[in-house]
Amino acid sequence: MRSWVYMLPLIFPIAALYGLWMGGLATVLVVLLDFVLVPVVDMVLSGRGTAKDGLGGEHELGHDIVLFIGSVLCWLGFGLLLVQLHAGVSGIWEFLGLVVCGGILFGATGINIAHELGHRRSPIVSRFGQGLLLPSLYMHFTIEHNRGHHRWMATPHDPATARRGEVLYTFWFRSVVGGWLSAWRIEAKRLKRRGLAGHLRGNLMLHSQLIQLAACTLVGVFLGPVALVGWVGAATVGFLLLETVNYVEHYGMQRALLPNGRYERVNRRHSWTSDHPVSRALLFELPRHADHHAHAGRPYGSLRHFSDAPQLPTGYAGMVLLALVPPLYFRVMDEAIDRETVRLAA
Repeated sequence: MRSWVYMLPLIFPIAALYGLWMGGLATVLVVLLDFVLVPVVDMVLSGRGTAKDGLGGEHELGHDIVLFIGSVLCWLGFGLLLVQLHAGVSGIWEFLGLVVCGGILFGATGINIAHELGHRRSPIVSRFGQGLLLPSLYMHFTIEHNRGHHRWMATPHDPATARRGEVLYTFWFRSVVGGWLSAWRIEAKRLKRRGLAGHLRGNLMLHSQLIQLAACTLVGVFLGPVALVGWVGAATVGFLLLETVNYVEHYGMQRALLPNGRYERVNRRHSWTSDHPVSRALLFELPRHADHHAHAGRPYGSLRHFSDAPQLPTGYAGMVLLALVPPLYFRVMDEAIDRETVRLAA
C-alpha cells in the first residue's frame, strides 16, 4: 500500500479522541468502528485485492509521518482520558465507556505503533516507541518481544505463543505474567554478559518499571484515585487487546526440535498471516505477521504476503471477537490448523 492509504485508518484514533472528548454514548463509536464495521468490511472484501505472492510495497517517508501522527493522537488521547476522569464522570457507565475507549486507543494504535518503532535500528526511535507503551503500562514489551518472543516464538519457551486448545482467558494470565518475568530474565542475562549485574543504572527493565510507578504515583496524587483507577483500567484493556492478538497470531504453531537440541529456524510457516486490506491498514500491516517474523527489521509498509504461510480465516478484528468465545474459536481454528497443515505439506 502507498503511504497515504495508512492515513485513512487514522479515523479510528480520531473517533477514540471524539469519544474521550464528548463522553457518554460517543465512547461507543470507536467500539462500533473497530469491532463491527471492520469485521464486516473484511468479510465483504475477503479475497479481493490480495497482493501477488511475495509482493510488498516500498518504505516511504510518508509511512513514518503516519506513525508520528498516530503517536501524537495516542498521547492526546492519554491526556484527554486523564483530564476527563479528573473532572468527574456522571456514573459507572460513562466511566467504563471512557476506560474502554481509551484502552482501544492504547492497544490498537499506541501498542501497534510502539511495536513498529521498537524494531527500528535507531536507538532513539526504539526508545520513543517504548515510551509510547507508557499509556498501556506495558513498557517491558519492547524488551521481551524483541529479544524473547522473536527468539522463542512457536516453542514451549515463549509465553506469547498460544497452545492448541488453550483458552484465551488462561492464555492472558500466562502471557502477561510470563512476558513480564521473561523481560526481567532477559535484562539480567544482558547485564551479566556485560559485567554489569549489580549496576542498577544499566537495567532497562528496572527503568521502565520505575517510570510507570512514578507516573501512576503522580496521577494518583495530583489527579485523584478515580483518574488512576481509570487509567489502569484503560491500560489493562489495551494490553489485553495486544495479548488477544498474540493469541491469534501464533495459535497452535510449533517449531520442530532438532536432534542437536535446537529448534528449527523461524520461517513463514510459524505464524498465522492475513491479507485482509482493512485490518492490514488499520494495524500497520501487523496481519502480515509471517513476513514480520521471518524478517523482523522490515518496515511495515514493505511487508509481503506469502501464500506458503498459514492463512487466517478472516481479519484481525473478526479473529479477536472469535477468540472471546472459546468453543467457537476452537471449532474454526483447529479445523484451520489441520487444513493449513495439509495444504502447506502438499
